[in-house]
Amino acid sequence: MRIAITGGIGSGKSYVCQRLKERGIGVYDCDSGAKKLMASSEEIRDGLIKLIGEDAYDGWTLNKAVVAKFLLESESNKLAINAIVHPAVIRDFYDSGLQWMESAILYEAHLEHTVDKVVCVMAPENVRIDRVAKRDSISKEKAKQWIDAQIPQQEVAQRADAVIVNDGVEDVDMQIDKVLTLFGIEY
Repeated sequence: MRIAITGGIGSGKSYVCQRLKERGIGVYDCDSGAKKLMASSEEIRDGLIKLIGEDAYDGWTLNKAVVAKFLLESESNKLAINAIVHPAVIRDFYDSGLQWMESAILYEAHLEHTVDKVVCVMAPENVRIDRVAKRDSISKEKAKQWIDAQIPQQEVAQRADAVIVNDGVEDVDMQIDKVLTLFGIEY
């Protein structure tokens, strides 16, 4: 069984993944995997250069500014980049031998079909705003803009097979234990 952990920015996905790792459960980080692959995969490098142009890379170094500019120009550009990067990330996840993956954009990237179960990590908006503002040294207004740009948390929760509330009050470990039991996973 393959399981994805998802949730909005500042919900505490990484904290839940860390708690899983402390139980001996490895979790593939899709963000880190994508960054690694964009720096090492000839297939991705060639695809992005063909799509964006030679400026997409300086040798083997991704030119983040050029790629970001192209990505933000249109939804079709974003989808074209995703079509190059996401399949490679999912293959890397499968090849990793890990059962769990953390993906912030699971539903946005339409990757939910690549796993058997989905766990949504949630937190109240004010908690998420505070976490993001502090973590990224940005204003609370900017943090709220980032949150508002994502799929609403309630929608993600409704589509998931299980929910973990990471609000600083609820016992996260107890919730993780319930999810593991629900999915029939021994650790």
